Amino acid sequence: MAGLVDFKNEEEVKEFLENLGTEYSYQCHREKDADGCHRLAEYLENIKKNFEAAAKILKINCEQNEQSESCYRLGAYHITGKGGLPVDLKAAYGCFLKSCQKGGKKSIDSCHNVALLAQEGRVNDGNPDYSAARDYYTKACDAKFSPSCFNLSTMYLEGSAGFPKDMSRALHFSEKACELGHVWACANASRMYKLGDGVSKDDAKAETLKKRAKDLYQKQKEAPEITFGM
Repeated sequence: MAGLVDFKNEEEVKEFLENLGTEYSYQCHREKDADGCHRLAEYLENIKKNFEAAAKILKINCEQNEQSESCYRLGAYHITGKGGLPVDLKAAYGCFLKSCQKGGKKSIDSCHNVALLAQEGRVNDGNPDYSAARDYYTKACDAKFSPSCFNLSTMYLEGSAGFPKDMSRALHFSEKACELGHVWACANASRMYKLGDGVSKDDAKAETLKKRAKDLYQKQKEAPEITFGM
């Protein structure tokens, strides 16, 4: 059938990939399509392994076009210094923040990363911004991102300067993260019910949550490992 590629034929695959790169390049540079530019960056990174070229496209597409996925990816490049970019956590923070506020496929991951960097104080001369961390964790948690719900629970569980403990909120977010499949959130919530920490003791509830934690852990162990780029 015309148009189909025989992926067992090396020459056909090579031609297909070259045509794909040409198409994405046209979308980005001639049509000025932000999504096309992001596809081009992904192509350069994943197919061509040209991280420097990918970084340049991501930078333009984030800074000029404000394409959310490109901002998220550019932030990740700044975290590791990939593509010849300097390791720059403040630049990464800015990229993640833009992606978070813009919306899109990676916006919730970006909100979580903004919260992480704010909580650790790594973009503010070592001074944590717990209010910002709470706000962006909450935004991601509301979108059902379990790591953000769990991190919120630990913030309320541990407390800190200017951010007092709140065991009721800690339990609330632990249970929410548990519902979303976070193993350690289930374990924490189980312990709180067992000890009556921030809630009335409830051995039955504690046991239910403990069982869910064990079941989730077992499923994670049994899940097949997935590798990319091989």
